[in-house]
Amino acid sequence: MEFRKINIWYVSSLLISLVVAAPILTVFSSFFETTGNYSLILKNTFLYDYIYNSLLLLIGVLFLTFMIGVGCAYLVSFYNFPGVNFFKWSLILSFAVPAYIYAYSLTAFFENYGTAFSILKNLFGDGNYNSHIPKFDGMMGAIISISFSLFGYVYVLTRASFHYQSQNLIELGKNLGFSKEKSFFKIILPSARPAIVAGLSLVAMETLSDFGSVSFFGISTFTTGIYNAWISFDDLTLANRLSFYLLIFILGLFILENFSRKKAQYHTSSKGGFKSKSVINLNGYKSFLAFSFCMLVFSISFLFPVLQMLYWTIIFPKHLADLDLISLFSNTIILVILSSCLLIALAFISNYGNRVSKSKFLEVLTTFSISGYAIPGIILAVAFITFISWFDSIILGQFELSSIKPIFIGSIFGLVLVYFIRFYSLASNGIKSGYLKINYSIDEGAYLLGYSKFKTFKNIHVPYLKNSILLIGILLAIEIIKELPITLIMRPFNFETFATKAYIYASQDLLEAAAAPSLFLIVIASFFILITSKYILKD
Repeated sequence: MEFRKINIWYVSSLLISLVVAAPILTVFSSFFETTGNYSLILKNTFLYDYIYNSLLLLIGVLFLTFMIGVGCAYLVSFYNFPGVNFFKWSLILSFAVPAYIYAYSLTAFFENYGTAFSILKNLFGDGNYNSHIPKFDGMMGAIISISFSLFGYVYVLTRASFHYQSQNLIELGKNLGFSKEKSFFKIILPSARPAIVAGLSLVAMETLSDFGSVSFFGISTFTTGIYNAWISFDDLTLANRLSFYLLIFILGLFILENFSRKKAQYHTSSKGGFKSKSVINLNGYKSFLAFSFCMLVFSISFLFPVLQMLYWTIIFPKHLADLDLISLFSNTIILVILSSCLLIALAFISNYGNRVSKSKFLEVLTTFSISGYAIPGIILAVAFITFISWFDSIILGQFELSSIKPIFIGSIFGLVLVYFIRFYSLASNGIKSGYLKINYSIDEGAYLLGYSKFKTFKNIHVPYLKNSILLIGILLAIEIIKELPITLIMRPFNFETFATKAYIYASQDLLEAAAAPSLFLIVIASFFILITSKYILKD
């Protein structure tokens, strides 16, 4: 009886971790498999282009997101100027604009006879404006699109670090005779290094997993190579081999970061207590410059793509009328609800299983399984298909059982399952951070009162963590709404979301048609972001 009570949570948590880990292990096992002839052609032609372009893209995005994210976080955290309270939350709205939609906006505005041309013509009459309008395409276009879409990761985490920085640190710089600039570079910035690195790490993973914008600009990266290997050449093994190379690339970045950090410590000493920092009031031209910088970032990152998509939607109303809005909206919301509920429920079970079992093996397995978030969505989709195909042919084939491919491949169930693997880390870590606030003595007290483990879980843990559940649900909704490569590969036939509809139009060079679904996607994502920023992520 005791065995059943204790181990049902252990077994449940173990099974959840194994489901998440299976596709990840599939990627690593692909290194030992043989590929088709295309693999040799790739090795001698495009492979080095994939490496070079991925590395160049990564460096460019990391540099730009660092400058924008840290700059905005510093201004809104340490200074008071007109509009600062507005910018604190409005800068987060950049999350609502996926990089691929930003790419569409950038091209539509600056292309020949695009929006910029129309504006200049209306203002100044006919002229050869195309020769003077800059063209943001190729690598430059991709770097700009991804950077303004992702700088929010650096901004949010760095702002949080700056917000809780003790005034003691700042006064230390004054006592040492440091100027404001020297204090920033010698004290403030180094103390925020863990937050900045965490933000840049998320940016790096998202950049390396980006598919929509790089494919739109025609840049050959690992993600486009993986997609082409699977879709164009029908070589699943090669797609996994490229996925393995990309994973090694990502792992190398983490090792490099850890090596650079060495044994450095970044915690703030509690000696003397925590002292809230004072905010400096800016006046005159300094106030104007601070406002202008934040307004420029907000305008470029959010207003620009929204207004561009709105402009196309208004002047081409036929494309809006042609959209099946009910179907697109319902499909998007169905995926959000199903995936979020599954993720939160299983993350709860897994964390509670770890909590009551205290198994080192289970802890290690869980840690490995949450690495799925570091793996690009396109890799997970291909790895999932590979695993299901292997299980279907090797395991079920031995017993001549019916194929399970229709259940898992090209189905809503399979799509939700890959979402689960991709975003399990987000849900699990969110629940885990909440659990860390619940002392084990609460559990022991509940057991003494006659509560079973299930009753303790249902009546104590779930109500206590309801705010964490709400926040995680909103964050998952934002991620799922924007997710493109997984949806493209795993969706059922003729199953469209706002993201896939916009991509299909854009891939056919119908940017004006892509505007309407892109606009609806941004509006829905913005709604969830506003809830998060205004009511949950308060100062």
